This record gives sequence, C-alpha cells and structure tokens, in this order.
Amino acid sequence: MKYPLALFLALIWSATVTAAPTAPAAAAPATGAPAPGKAAAATPESIPIDELRLLVEIFHKLKSDYVEELSDKTLLDSAIKGLVSGLDPHSSYLDEESYTELQEGTTGEFGGLGIEVGTEDGLLKVISPIDDTPASRAGVQAGDTIIKLDKTPLRGAGLNDAIKRMRGKVGSPISITLVREGVEKPIELTLIRAVIKIRSARGRLLEPGLGYIRLSMFQIHTGEDLVKQLAKLKADAKGPLKGLILDLRNNPGGVLGAAVAVADAFLDGGRIVYTEGRAADAKLEFNATGPDLLAGAPLIVLVNEGSASASEIVAGALQDHQRALIMGRQTFGKGSVQTILPMSNKAAIKITTARYFTPNGRSIQAEGIKPDVLIDKLTLAELDPEDGLFLKEAELERHLANPAKPTAAKPASTAATDAPMSRADRAALAKSDYEVFEALNLLKGMALLHAYGGPATQPLAAPAAGGAQQNN
Repeated sequence: MKYPLALFLALIWSATVTAAPTAPAAAAPATGAPAPGKAAAATPESIPIDELRLLVEIFHKLKSDYVEELSDKTLLDSAIKGLVSGLDPHSSYLDEESYTELQEGTTGEFGGLGIEVGTEDGLLKVISPIDDTPASRAGVQAGDTIIKLDKTPLRGAGLNDAIKRMRGKVGSPISITLVREGVEKPIELTLIRAVIKIRSARGRLLEPGLGYIRLSMFQIHTGEDLVKQLAKLKADAKGPLKGLILDLRNNPGGVLGAAVAVADAFLDGGRIVYTEGRAADAKLEFNATGPDLLAGAPLIVLVNEGSASASEIVAGALQDHQRALIMGRQTFGKGSVQTILPMSNKAAIKITTARYFTPNGRSIQAEGIKPDVLIDKLTLAELDPEDGLFLKEAELERHLANPAKPTAAKPASTAATDAPMSRADRAALAKSDYEVFEALNLLKGMALLHAYGGPATQPLAAPAAGGAQQNN
C-alpha cells in the first residue's frame, strides 16, 4: 500500500463517524432529565470530516510531491507541533529532549545562555535575562528581539527549535543578533554557553534593619529559599526587620506553587490567587495560611516590564491586600497558566489550561500589574562641580563659631550592622541601581511612619474589589 498511514487515519476517522451513536426512537426519561421547555443536554460535537479529509490530502501531497522524501514520523511531528504552537505563544509540543530540559529548568541547573524567551508575531522576544548568566553579563535586556543565532535568521522558527539552538556544549560560543527599541542598528553579541545554576533567592541588609531580597525565578524550592533568606537577614540585623525590598524585576515567573508560597510568607490570611479554566481541575483557589514573617513591617516590591507570570501573581496579591507598595514599571502581562501533560512517548505538551486572577478578581492577561509608584528607566551621571562653586557657612569670613564642644558625645553604636549606609555607598548604589536606591529611600520613610504607629503600607491607588472576573 503506497500511503498506509494516511489511509489508516482515514479509516479510523471513517469508522468513528460510522460508529457515532444515534438517539433511540423512544427512550424513557432519565433521572434528572430537563423539564419540558428547558434546554436538553448538548449532543457530542460532530467530527469535522471535511477538515480531516483536507489534512489527509495535504499529508498525501507532501509525501508524493515534496522535494525531499519525508518520513511519516517527520510529517506527524511537524503536524503535532503546529497543532499546539498555533494556539497561543505559551503552548508547545515538547519532544523527549525538550521535556527533559524543561524539567531541568524548574529544578535549578541546565546548560545554555540564561535567557527566558517567548514568541510574539513570529519573533523571538526576550522576556528577561537570568541573573549571573552569560546573557545578563553580556547586556541582554528584557524586550530585546532576537533575530539571528549564529548569523542564521530566526523568522518563523519555532520556540523550542530556537531554545535548542541556544543550548549546546558548555564553553562553546554562539553569536546572537538583537533588535532593541531606541537603538537604530542591530546589536551583535558573542556569548559563551555555560552551565546555568539558578540561585533563585539572594539577600542582604542595605541599612540597619532594612533588608533586600532578590528573586530571579520561581522554582520548586523558591518559597523555602525565601524563608531561609528572611531568617538570615533577621540574624544579621540582630532582631526583626524594620522593612524589606522584594526585587522581582526581570523575573520571568515559573512554578505556580512557588509564587503562592512567596506571597504567603507576607500575608496572615486571605486569598492569594485563583484560576479559571474549562476543565474542573483547572479551577483552583490558593489562600494564605500565615503568619506574616515580617510581622507587618513595611514591604516594597520592585517590578518592571520583565516581571511576568508568577511574579505578577505575587505582586498582584500583595497589592490587592494592601500589604506591599508596588514600585517600578508596568509588568509583562502574562495572566495564563500552563500545564505540562506527559504523553505516552516520553514527550509532553505544554498547553494553556487556565487564566489566573488576583484576590480582587483582576485579570492580568495582556495588562500586567501597574505599580503604585512609577520609576522610569534612568541612569545617573556624577556631578563634578568646579572647586569653590558651592560655599558652606564655615567658609565665610567672620562666621560664628559653633558653641558645642568638638568632642561632643555621639550616640552609642558600635555594631557594624547598626551603621547607616555611608555617603559613598549611597552614591555607588544610586549609580549601580537607581531603582533600588529610590526604593530604599521610600522604605526608610515607611519604616519611620510604621515605628510611630502609622500603616506599614499605604498604596497610592488601591485596586477596587470586584474587578473583571470573566475570561474575556
């Protein structure tokens, strides 16, 4: 038989149509049947026989007329990939190798460049570079469009194919060509592939009692790592924290359960997120169990256009509960949940199964989280005034002397962790990370207000309850 697979498919579809059950001529009403005048139960969908015939016809033509001989497996693999990837930018078919790589990415170690990517209008877009990876060190930015890999154009290439090409032998080079908004010419970079070991949580004290935690991704153990970092910061501060900056910038998301665990760490109770989908198991609700590990101390969450998915779940929950001040720029806007469904051939499909909503019913899909305090992209240039341009009182002739003794007693403070940030350190922070610098200034004010009995967090515009709850 010349085209056994195509004929086999046609026979299956034909048999399915032939075997479709027909309603009996006179059936006794079943228990719970709809009353007269009410709609009857929906009948099973009819099989799209014309479309299936077209599929078999195309299969036949490709087998007979394509310039090179094609195996049945190649054609069916391509058909499956197109079937899934054509749904939305986040759904895809994962062959055995891709499925294994995805599992490595959620557990914390894999080889590659360290870029979280997605597709948009057939183009490969950078959602965010991962901290301390070849991509972040080379200057790849969220929002960049990758148009070439090793001088080969990517237009029309599938997402999984592009990811495979970026991964390779550790230590091997790869050139990438980027297009960046505001830059006239394409940017060409050469990166060296490395083993990507993702440290999802890092922290430090910025000033006495004021902590900073950076979450680069949401992996299986990110919630546990966050709790450990908070405990370490409290130990370094020799007591409870006065306030915390949670940095979710360029965090592309990850495991839903990890996002729930992170939000739960800062809430005493209440809903964190809920999902809605067609399948019964896609309708879920997650609630905080408490306690708030900061005990109500001020919290600022930093976000930007590279904060996506799980990052937006955390920011949205803390914003709706008015537990944190969201600071930065509007987030990516990925408000959908993907589920990995293993297949019988050790492959899997990753498909969108639900939309998620914040506690107040806001859908973030294609909208993102709008910060309470907006910070534009800025870089600071050091001012180097001419000598003598600015005068101080002590430099004026006949200035009055200070009556206080030169050796006036200073407040007792000997511990290194009690020392505020020096002027030089503040200047260095402002130059290296202006957004953290501004968040720290605001956090200090919030901590003072909280110390005098004021609210820990006072959003400028709290989201209204009962927002859009429909899957539009």
